[in-house]
Amino acid sequence: MLQMDHHKQSHSMTPDYKKIYLDLVDLKYPEKKDECAKILSKKNLSAFDVIEINRIIFNYNQDIKANQSHRSYNEETIHKILEYQKKNYLNNTQLALHFKLSRNTVAKWKNLFSI
Repeated sequence: MLQMDHHKQSHSMTPDYKKIYLDLVDLKYPEKKDECAKILSKKNLSAFDVIEINRIIFNYNQDIKANQSHRSYNEETIHKILEYQKKNYLNNTQLALHFKLSRNTVAKWKNLFSI
């Protein structure tokens, strides 16, 4: 029984990003509802979805550079970002600007994943 309680507890500690962003859009950014609808209609949000919805909602007009060095991306997210580059015919500079990355990071990812 103790293990079951522990399992429930660890599961409930995972943030419900969909609910968080639905509430955020409803309460603070209703004008962004249409732009966010496709992402928020998904059952679960991936790390890539969270990056995209943040880009839509906040337009990266805040002081993102200060937090930039503290970001980390999992392999799945990196692949999706690189797929986005291919799909939208972006060069490394354009991709870096779009996702607020450094061009060196994009180049490193492309070398790492042989793309």
